[in-house]
This record gives sequence, C-alpha cells and structure tokens, in this order.
Amino acid sequence: MTEQAPFDVAIIGGGPGGYVAAIRAAQLGARVALVEKDRLGGVCLHRGCIPTKALLRSAEALLESKNAPAVGVAVKSAAVDFTAMMAWKERAVAQQADELEKLIAWRKIAVFREEGRLVGPGSIKVGNELLAASRIIIATGSLPSHLPIPGANLPGVLTSDQILELEAMPESLVVIGAGVVGCEFASIFSALGAHVTILELLPRILPPVDEEIARRFQQILRGQGITVHTNASLQEIRTERDRLRLLFTLGEEQQEVVADRVLMAVGRRPCCDALDEIGLALRDGSLAVNDRLETSVENVYAAGDVLGLYMLAYVASYQGIIAAENALGGSRQADYRAVPNCVYTLPEIASVGLREEEARAQGIPYKVGRFPFSAVARAQLLGQPLGLVKLICEEPSSRLLGVHILGPRATDIIGECTLALRMGATAQDLAHTMHGHPNLSEAIYEAAWGIIDSPFHLRRL
Repeated sequence: MTEQAPFDVAIIGGGPGGYVAAIRAAQLGARVALVEKDRLGGVCLHRGCIPTKALLRSAEALLESKNAPAVGVAVKSAAVDFTAMMAWKERAVAQQADELEKLIAWRKIAVFREEGRLVGPGSIKVGNELLAASRIIIATGSLPSHLPIPGANLPGVLTSDQILELEAMPESLVVIGAGVVGCEFASIFSALGAHVTILELLPRILPPVDEEIARRFQQILRGQGITVHTNASLQEIRTERDRLRLLFTLGEEQQEVVADRVLMAVGRRPCCDALDEIGLALRDGSLAVNDRLETSVENVYAAGDVLGLYMLAYVASYQGIIAAENALGGSRQADYRAVPNCVYTLPEIASVGLREEEARAQGIPYKVGRFPFSAVARAQLLGQPLGLVKLICEEPSSRLLGVHILGPRATDIIGECTLALRMGATAQDLAHTMHGHPNLSEAIYEAAWGIIDSPFHLRRL
C-alpha cells in the first residue's frame, strides 16, 4: 500500500457538500484532496437537481407551445419526443459536469476517483493508497429509501434515480409519496401526457409546506388531471402482464390501481455505513455534529445529507463552506434561521421561515398578508395566474416570520424573502422597497402592504 504526502484537508464525497468544501479550502490556500467513487457533482448534478429541472424545462416548453395560440403564435404541432427529451437531459448534465471538472482542476484540487473509507483520524484508505490529512470532511450524502412491502423490487418499480433512465414514456405512473420529489415527478410526467396517480400515507401532501399552500396546490394537481389519494396505505405491488397492480387501503376500504411504472418517492437516508466503527457518533441514523460541523472525532468535520438535517443541495454547499473554514482554523456556526425550501412543480412552490401552523402552535401573535398572482400583471402576461404569496408577520412589530409562495418562478422570488428574513426585516421594509414593474416580485410588495393596510391592486381577497 502506497502513502501520499499529507494534505491539509481531505474530503470524502464529491457532491455539492464535498466539492464546494474542497473549493473553499483551496480558496483559503490549503492543499486539498477530494475523494469520489462516482462522478463529481453527486446526486444533485447527475440524478437529482439538474436532470429533473432539464425534464421540467421540457414539460414547460410543451405547455408553452400548446398555449402559444392564445398569444398570437401559431404552432402547428407540439408533441413529446421522449428519446430527444432524455438526450437533452443528458446534454444538460454533461455540460454542467464538464464545467465542474474544469473548475476543480483549475483550483488544483487532487481528485481520487475510488471509494474512500476513513480508517482513523487523519487517514483515508482509497484503493491501494492511504491518504493522510490534517483535517477530514465527510460528505458521503444519502441513498433512496425503500418501502418494505411485497413487490417493491419488481421490474418497473423505480427509484428517483432509475426513473431518470427511462427509455420510453410511460402512459401511466403511480407515485408513492407526496413529498417534494414525488410531487415534482408527478407534475413533470403529467404535463408530458402520462396519467398520474399519487398515493400518500399521511393526511396531506407536501408535509414541509404551509398547510394552506399545500391544500391549494393539491386542488391544482387535481385540476391538471392528477389523482391524489391521501391516507393511502400501500399493501402490495403485483405484476399484471407487462403492467403493475397496486393494492392499497383508504381507511377501511380496499382500493387498487394499475400502471405502467411505479415511482418510489419515499425519501432518502443518510449514507453512514461503517462510520460508527471508527468512533464517529451517530444520531438517529445520521452523523452527529455540533453547530460548527465538528464530529465526535477531533479534526473530522461533516457536511450535507449525511447529517440528516436538511437534505438539500444548497444546504450541503453552505455546510461545506463552514466545515472547510472551521477545519482551517475558523469557528463559524451554522445558522439555519433562513433555509429556503424550493419545490419545482407546475406551478412552483417556495417558502422560508415559519409556516402558519407553526406560528399558531408556538403561540406567536401574527398577521397574514396574501396576494394572488391573478392580480399581478406579469403573471397574467405569462399565462400563469394560479397561486399566491402569503406573508406571516409577528404582531405588533410586523417582523417577518415566514413567506410562502405558490406560483410562477416562486423558487426565484424566494431569494428576496430569504434575505429579508435573515436580516430581520419587517413588512414595512418590504412594502417601502421599490419593486420593478411588471414583475412577479410585485406580489411580495402587495402582500406586505396587506400586512400594513391593504394591497393596492386588489378589490378583495
């Protein structure tokens, strides 16, 4: 076994937590090793954020083409070419992956393309090599979860990774789980023409989303032709010729549905395999860290999904930066007061801060301001008037507690609100800030005026 010269920092995992940690450490002048058994960019780039948004863009383009005659543009035909669509998805991923490889090389980060295993403080086994590093950052990510039910491993029952490798467009799809991933895929495949059914065990869809927003979105899904069953307990999956039959219960009633493909979208689990064997403390199946992202072993830090805190790419990157800075002598604490939540459905959903039910449960006096996109000129021009902005502000200070958006480009608009919440802004701060016109963000401005007095461009709520 050969041994490399010692590095200042070595990172296990090349996803959005690991590679960003590597870049930050390199910026600070460290000699950095990055260990990744698969491809740099991790699940986000190759099997998550980027490929799903590429397919979402295809779905949006299809809907825009179908609606083009309404704005005076003649489109002779608009149809799904699934093979070309998947090829576009692959090109989009490849372009991002190529740029990332060039960026890592430009930063002079040493990349080891094999599985890495921490064998002790300051020592990582990579193939037949032993890497020594003064500081180590673990960013091993997460894996799809599975339901332990009969038939869960049948051909045609797909994970969120596998559905991105489909070779043909399914005519029908059942999505198990109405969380973020499940609702995103349901939106995409429904827009592409599949008959989609969602089965959710809980009483409502999208548990991380404000209850009012989730309820309104469920109505939109049904309007799009998607069948949604909540309180649905899946019992078994069976094969039926070349299709799949799902048996489930709604209360005491037995139900079934037949589909070409089934997506298991029941969440992900931290990848903590064997980490406890070297003394790293775990907490509820996740790697335990303090607020400086230090593990229980000295000089070993961690970031990303392996922590089980927020399984979001941008949170992983944020944590990776903090872990790298602290590994090189800093003492920065992670701050989760303003974590945006983005759901790339049709229409989009985004939020930050407290949900209304949370403010109520905590006994915080609050006021709600709402403004519908149907009263926003830009949304009308885009032909996307569904949804609203909902602000929750503390009373009597009007300090911003939470923002919840359902509507066009919600995931872009939430940036303003995340900064406002982090800076302790009030409804007055938002209302007294000029917003461009015509602009989707005017809905934020109008909702803020709804807290202070009443919106300007709305006769009634």
